[in-house]
Amino acid sequence: MSPQESLHTSALATLRGWTPPSHSQAALREAYVGLLLARTDACLRTCEPGHLTASTLVVDESRRHVLLTHHGRIGRWLQFGGHLEVGDASLADAALREAVEESGVPDLLLDRDPVHLDVHPVTCRDSPPTRHFDVRFVAVAPDDAVPVVSEESHDVRWWPIDTFPDPVGEMAELVKPALARLS
Repeated sequence: MSPQESLHTSALATLRGWTPPSHSQAALREAYVGLLLARTDACLRTCEPGHLTASTLVVDESRRHVLLTHHGRIGRWLQFGGHLEVGDASLADAALREAVEESGVPDLLLDRDPVHLDVHPVTCRDSPPTRHFDVRFVAVAPDDAVPVVSEESHDVRWWPIDTFPDPVGEMAELVKPALARLS
């Protein structure tokens, strides 16, 4: 089995094995599974109808702060994440890789079960508009973790969990199930 086939198989198993926290998340999971069943390239950014991505909300040990990146291209404060790579063995591995690369925090403890799904329209580099089928995870960082700004970000900063910057309220949809998973 090629690395691409292995990642595809792993992603399908992860999503089929995940128990969504709501009916809307269960419906999204079925859409993700349908995409994977229909497209062997659904884990690759070249899949133009849409492709899976993985992201991680980083929380400190005390559960009082979230670590967010001010994304360079998007210009908003977000969780860490990005495209899957052929070398990733699983969605969780991709989520952890992205979080470590983009936060500069090496000691993240990732919960390997997804906490949330989100589909959003994007235009990836030099590609037509598409959709990201984002599989979201949560990781815990040591309370004394010092983030480092990556080349993909304008800034990386700890925010109090009840006052993080989120003008459209989307982050709350991720923070609530992430904290529930950690409790």
